[in-house]
Amino acid sequence: MNMKNLTLTLCLSLAALLGSTGTSWGADYEKGLAAYQGGDFATALREWSPLAEQGNAYAQNNLGTLYANGWGVPKDYKTAAKWYTLAAERGVVDAQNILGFFYLNGRGVAQNYETAVKWYTLAAEQGQTGAQFNLGLLYNLGQVVLQNYETAVKWYTLAAEQGHIRAQFNLGFLYANGRGVTQSYKTGVKWWTLAAQQGHAPAEFNLGLLYANGWGVPQDYKTAAKWWTLAAEQGYVLAQYNLGQVYLKGQGVAKNNVYAYMWADIVAVSGDQNGVRFREKVAKDMTSAQITLAQDLVRECVRKKYKGC
Repeated sequence: MNMKNLTLTLCLSLAALLGSTGTSWGADYEKGLAAYQGGDFATALREWSPLAEQGNAYAQNNLGTLYANGWGVPKDYKTAAKWYTLAAERGVVDAQNILGFFYLNGRGVAQNYETAVKWYTLAAEQGQTGAQFNLGLLYNLGQVVLQNYETAVKWYTLAAEQGHIRAQFNLGFLYANGRGVTQSYKTGVKWWTLAAQQGHAPAEFNLGLLYANGWGVPQDYKTAAKWWTLAAEQGYVLAQYNLGQVYLKGQGVAKNNVYAYMWADIVAVSGDQNGVRFREKVAKDMTSAQITLAQDLVRECVRKKYKGC
């Protein structure tokens, strides 16, 4: 079976704490929070600003988020960095994580990799999952720190155990490829399953690949087709391509050239030349009536945004 390679998520996460912290900061804080949740950012800014000036760390963090996103004020990364720094110095882990992102990318502050790692580490050591993931990614890729897969595994694991979907996915990749750990498809299956159960399309695709090849699990084309279908329904082109392949060969699903053509055409329309060649191959064994039916199914599938095709 002509399958695509495993994929690795390569992106930094940026998240901010904006909800209730479980601590009452008085009516003004709660009024600001209610305004924020209702999309009234100007009122949130007005209520939180005096609190932030008085040293309320969560109000400082939230002001940073308003300025970083341009909510209720003109977007201003420099001012955002100012408020995030004050919150981070008072131990707000989300602010520490975002400061890591700011220093890594020179957003509102002078770019400084050492400071970025410092803030990420402070947040990660307190259990902030985004920071743990980001540190794992930096060590995974060898960006601004020496590449160290073992350290990447350490941070990914801490985040993955808290349900961080991208950490689960990347950890599965490291186990499947034996980077920083003893190679184990079985453990890769474990982490990709957890990510896939949260709807992560690349994890769904990779699980399909493992089941189709019998890597870490008994070979099972039916289960492979299940995972590829879930990923294909999210518009994941690699899964759409492989789903067409199993329909062509009748592996895990009933052999059906019409559905094979449908998925091949969807891939081809996305601009993938493999899809174009696949569609041409399938069409050679189809009647004109079957091709017309398949094209009708393509239009219907696209209309339904790939769900239930």
